[in-house]
Amino acid sequence: VQLVESGGGLVQPGGSLRLSCVGSRFTFSRYDMSWYRQAPGKKRELVATVASAGGSTNYADSVKGRFTISRDNPKNSVYLQMNSLKPEDTAVYYCNAKRNWVDYWGQGTQVTVSK
Repeated sequence: VQLVESGGGLVQPGGSLRLSCVGSRFTFSRYDMSWYRQAPGKKRELVATVASAGGSTNYADSVKGRFTISRDNPKNSVYLQMNSLKPEDTAVYYCNAKRNWVDYWGQGTQVTVSK
């Protein structure tokens, strides 16, 4: 099983980034897909989730209205469009696949929001 994130980087406050995650070696469409993030010295927190069928999404209050999660099952991919970025969004962002008791994680991609 493999989850590979990309799209992180350095961006100024107010800017945008789009993270991508590609899954392989598992039945991607059957898994709920999420993005988590972890800032230095803080716990890993859930940012957004999109259900396996792609119909429902959930967001942390801190990103509602700014971030959008989406998925493309034929491409085994999940995305996180991040707009109006703030310095407090700085973290390592992780892709997660979950179904019942099974959890898969990517290696993470760094997002830094700074002038």
